[in-house]
Formats: sequence, C-alpha cells, structure tokens
Amino acid sequence: QVQLVESGGGLVQAGGSLRLSCAPSGRTFSNVAMGWFRQAPGKEREFVAAISWSGWNTYYADSVKGRFTISRDNAKNTVYLQMNSLKPEDTAVYYCAAARGSWPTGTHSEYDYWGQGTQVTVSS
Repeated sequence: QVQLVESGGGLVQAGGSLRLSCAPSGRTFSNVAMGWFRQAPGKEREFVAAISWSGWNTYYADSVKGRFTISRDNAKNTVYLQMNSLKPEDTAVYYCAAARGSWPTGTHSEYDYWGQGTQVTVSS
C-alpha cells in the first residue's frame, strides 16, 4: 500500500521556522514531481509549492514565495518544505502529494497520492 507520511508540523510563533518532511512508503517517487498543499479551517485546499522529479525546477504560490523552500533528496525518497518567516495566516494542515508527471504543478487534480497531513499553527 502506497503511503505518504508527513512530519515536522507543530506550534510556532510568528516569524519562526519549521521544516516539514514527507517520506513515501510502498514505492519510490523519485521519477515524479512532488508538491505541498495546505488547508485552513473553513477554506479550500490550496497549492503551496512543487518540485520536479530532478529537484532542478520549483514552483511556489505567491503567498509563500521568498519564505518557503521546497527540496527533495531522491536517495532518501524524501521531500522537504522549509518554512521561514511564518505568519498566522500560514496556519493550516499541510499535505504532501505525488504528481502524475515529472514537472511541478499547482493543479490539485494532477496529483495521484496524498498524505494524511500535518498541522502547522502559527501564533501571533
């Protein structure tokens, strides 16, 4: 059974940092793009960041550009999301996802596998 397991969420003060990790199990995802999405209470799930299979190409939502960095280590089959300068509006459940193709995309429907999510709470 294929699973994506996120970790690294928690409670942090505004201006602080967190690093999320996503470690798939059941298969390797080194040949597909990976992404992070988030969902705040009462809101729809939104795109955060994505990275190509090679790690050379990345794509960010405007709201996190310059503050968040997505990366991957294919040898460890792990994807990361480094989040700096966190704001209260970043509070959400963050989901890791594996895309169908190799190019980074912000389109929800182009992702086939999803994790269960990890909670990130930023206090003001």
